[in-house]
Amino acid sequence: MIKLTEETTAPSADTNSVAVEAPKKKPAASRNGRNTKPWDISNFKVEPQEGKARFHDFDLPPQLMRGIQDAGFEFCTPIQAASLPHTLNGHDIVGKAQTGTGKTAAFLINIITDLINHPVDDERFVGEARTLILAPTRELAIQIGDDATQLLKHTGLTAHTLVGGMDYGKQLQKMKKYDCDILVGTPGRLLDFANNRDIYLDRVEVLVIDEADRMLDMGFIPQVRRLVNLTPKREDRQSLLFSATFTPEVLRLSETWTDKPVTVEVGAERVATDTVDQQILITTAKEKFTVLNNLLLGDNVDSVMIFANRRDICRTLHEKLKKQGFKVGILSGEIPQNRRMKALDSFKSGALKVMVATDVAGRGIHVDGVSHVINYTLPEEPEDYVHRIGRTGRAGKTGISISFACEDDAFLLEPIEKLLDMKLPCTMPEEHLIRPVVAPRPPAKKKSVIAPKAEEPTTDVPKADMSEETTP
Repeated sequence: MIKLTEETTAPSADTNSVAVEAPKKKPAASRNGRNTKPWDISNFKVEPQEGKARFHDFDLPPQLMRGIQDAGFEFCTPIQAASLPHTLNGHDIVGKAQTGTGKTAAFLINIITDLINHPVDDERFVGEARTLILAPTRELAIQIGDDATQLLKHTGLTAHTLVGGMDYGKQLQKMKKYDCDILVGTPGRLLDFANNRDIYLDRVEVLVIDEADRMLDMGFIPQVRRLVNLTPKREDRQSLLFSATFTPEVLRLSETWTDKPVTVEVGAERVATDTVDQQILITTAKEKFTVLNNLLLGDNVDSVMIFANRRDICRTLHEKLKKQGFKVGILSGEIPQNRRMKALDSFKSGALKVMVATDVAGRGIHVDGVSHVINYTLPEEPEDYVHRIGRTGRAGKTGISISFACEDDAFLLEPIEKLLDMKLPCTMPEEHLIRPVVAPRPPAKKKSVIAPKAEEPTTDVPKADMSEETTP
């Protein structure tokens, strides 16, 4: 094994070269000595309710329970209630659950409990991960990392997030500074770090593969397989695999990467219908933008995510909405990562009211208080419909989903309804929604102050009269 010292120079982000061998990995600094204010479980009271599981019903460490309280959690979601009894007892899990079901907290609570209950007494080394979480997109990985950091607040443990499009050197410096208790990342960037001997996965205790179906769709399975092969054998680690669908390919992967797993399923129809009011508006392609513009002007529209199937549609929507005066951001693969993160932060803070996104870029985005999801184009994959509307109606709150169906994509409704096992109500837009969009007035130009002309000096030469045409 090639080992790094703290003085090792970080390779550039676009290289896969192996780092120069150094004598030893240098022990990473620990955060376990951080002081916390006195707190006990009596500060966190949740009265039992019939049919609902509380986090108090599991034997969770007090430090974690305090983080759960800070996050505003009281009762378990169905996927949490179904999976935690098995994962907390060390069983592998294959879970079928969509975005918005609380699966991230489900596997993080299990991981953090395991880390606290089984502390490492041996010397810790730079980049030696105790748990590994793989996610298909940068945004989802960053979101998982943020959620982990929130739950870890009172534990003294540390989460690291490694994604492409961000500064390699800065990510490496943080890795050198703190223990790597939870490592979250996208396959490509994790392989960069592994190839450069900047992370070590041979001591991983818990492996999580999130959104395995999306990993397949995006062609990441060869990279994921290489990373999994760097971890201990499946019998020597706990493995948790989550997917929105159980296709034959996903099931084959689960057989390869998990050991005698328990299967947990949360149906799509339950997720989609419990907290989201779904509406289908029958429009023409020409009417779509007019209806969208008028919907966004509604009084009950607070925070909106608009989904489209292609980058060019998203780009056009973003430009047109900006011209109409809306505070709007965009998330798509062609936008640089730093701009995407800045837009997402502005959307979370409320500085932006509208976010336009593709399915891949919007996958796994968790923003509290999204009041509406609008499907400007119906998704070609039915599962993406569930993922899209899962951006609203989260954490027990209600939300509204509005999908446009026109002559170009109305045929995509049937497979969505089949997945949901329900008929979606279709209506025509109300009259006020099809009123022509008023073009925004251009900003008034400031009148510039014209300095008085200086008097021209008089000469004895008379000026030619240029008001009439002259003949040669």
